[in-house]
Amino acid sequence: MSKKFIILSVSLLGLTAAQAAAVTSETDYLTDMPIVLSVSRLPQRLDETPGAVTILDREMIRLSGARDVADLMRLVPGFQSSSSFERIAPQASYHGAFTSYSNQLQVLVDGRSVYSPYFVGSTEAGLQTVALEDIERIEVLRGSNSAAYGARAMLGVINIVTRHTTDTLGVSVGVTNGQNGIRDARASIGWGQPDASFRLGVDRRGDDGLAGANGHNEINRVNFRADLRPNARDEVQLRFGGLGINAGKGGDPDRTDDTLREQIYDSSYVQIDWKRILGPDEDLAFHISHGQESYQEAVSLVMGPYSFEYNATGRSISDVLAIQHTVRYDLNWRLVWGAELRREQVISKGLYSTDAPFLTDFSRIFGNVEWRLSPSWIVNAGALAERNSVTGDSLAPRLMFNWHFTDSQTIRAGVSKAFRPPSTFESFSNVQVRMNGNFYSQLILSNRILQTEEVLTRELGYLGNFPVPGLNLDVRVFQEQLRDLISQSSDPVTKIKYYANQDNFEIHGLEYQLKWKPWTGGQLVLNQAFIRNNSKDNDHEAAAPTVANSIVFFQKMSHGLNLSLMHQSSGLAALPGFNSGTKTTISRTDVRLSVPMNFGHNKGEVALVVQNLSEPYADFSPRFQFERRAFVTLRVEH
Repeated sequence: MSKKFIILSVSLLGLTAAQAAAVTSETDYLTDMPIVLSVSRLPQRLDETPGAVTILDREMIRLSGARDVADLMRLVPGFQSSSSFERIAPQASYHGAFTSYSNQLQVLVDGRSVYSPYFVGSTEAGLQTVALEDIERIEVLRGSNSAAYGARAMLGVINIVTRHTTDTLGVSVGVTNGQNGIRDARASIGWGQPDASFRLGVDRRGDDGLAGANGHNEINRVNFRADLRPNARDEVQLRFGGLGINAGKGGDPDRTDDTLREQIYDSSYVQIDWKRILGPDEDLAFHISHGQESYQEAVSLVMGPYSFEYNATGRSISDVLAIQHTVRYDLNWRLVWGAELRREQVISKGLYSTDAPFLTDFSRIFGNVEWRLSPSWIVNAGALAERNSVTGDSLAPRLMFNWHFTDSQTIRAGVSKAFRPPSTFESFSNVQVRMNGNFYSQLILSNRILQTEEVLTRELGYLGNFPVPGLNLDVRVFQEQLRDLISQSSDPVTKIKYYANQDNFEIHGLEYQLKWKPWTGGQLVLNQAFIRNNSKDNDHEAAAPTVANSIVFFQKMSHGLNLSLMHQSSGLAALPGFNSGTKTTISRTDVRLSVPMNFGHNKGEVALVVQNLSEPYADFSPRFQFERRAFVTLRVEH
């Protein structure tokens, strides 16, 4: 942490302490323990979940000044993020990105997986599914959770929960403009009654991208949600929407084949959730969803009379049907269990040299038991069994003990196993370069049998919640044993690339999050992660920094003003779009100042955000630089 930042922090603390003239009392800190929905599939208090969870609520999301979910992940211990669109969209990873796509995380939006089956497995586009203004909270499980969600929830889960439609009745609009070509706009309308309410939102996010990159990035979204209560026993939720990403790519001066080009990504979805209350202690839930995505990218290099071409254009389709049963047997026993069928299709002649679809069927059975041994002891035991039509069977068990040794302090200890099967591209890719329409050379050929990646996690945690001092401390100590990690290699003779299970290694370390409310209206959040990776692969070993810090300070001042100060710093780490030969550090400081404004019967806010008060830093690639940028946001609600 730089001396400049420490001096700035102390000065701001003094200034805001003077603003907070009211005397702090116990009632300022007496808040209910948050309820987490996504860890075991049971609604649980934060101190009773089988894992470490960071919750980003709606207020923190707004005060952060972030423009997308990937940037928000900087506020979560152990996470790294990138703002680059070179791989579809900005990405986030936990304990390191082991490929230029972040594919060891699961991302859910209202329970629906937005993990892309099209690429080498990825979550970048999925993180852009909904606008930040539509999000109620984000639950981030720091640790594996295949025991609840199966394939791909290998190192963590990001669960995005959108706002209920009854909370967004009326009209809301917002515009953002600023440096680096930032030009965002959104509008939403909500209508209806408590038993039938609706919301339609559209928005656009655009900017010129990172310095040195082929910028002009644009995201367009539309999302609809309906919440229906036809009777006292049933709840029905209908959602559908679409996402479009248009971004520049390429232009590496050291590569003649990396031509300037456009990449266009489009996706759409429809989702229906039906919950029936069977009794005071029992309910049944059904889920059905359909999603599809398409991608367009073509590389063309002309050298005299010769034209060399490579095409990654294609599409994918995902269909899911799931059922879940939740029951409480008595005050000491709760059970959730269910099943899921998922089918994925991937079609791309450019990536597989065939028009035939590649199908992967997933069949899953899962369950979790919460057993209260005593008022102080809780046991969560769960498992998921999955059959993959390509790679076979996998089992992901988990056992976690939570001990409340005081009313405000909890020790958490347990072990879990998680997995990620190879993606369609890793298993079957057949990428060729063509000259004047005819075969010229083989670029990638995946013709090897791949094993499923696995991780065995042991963790010890502590959660302390002290309302009177206004302190909350969450500590996680972990050991993650990764096996059969899939990596891309190149044949030493033919230079043809392929994928293989090449690395077994351990990641171990400590991370914590400290929240402190020192006085009325003020909050300080400190995150630190200390990570050691013993991989013999230089790229994997350098995927995450050994030390990473972030500090966030919020202060509500007089006249409704809100001040936010955020600083992130990290040690040396490889960039996700480059190899370990070039490592870099990150130091970034953001400031946000907002003031409420009333326009007749309409309420609103004007906010000024300055991102990266520090020097430019490398992002994704050494030639991409995140420079200082300032922008203003106007929000009005009626």
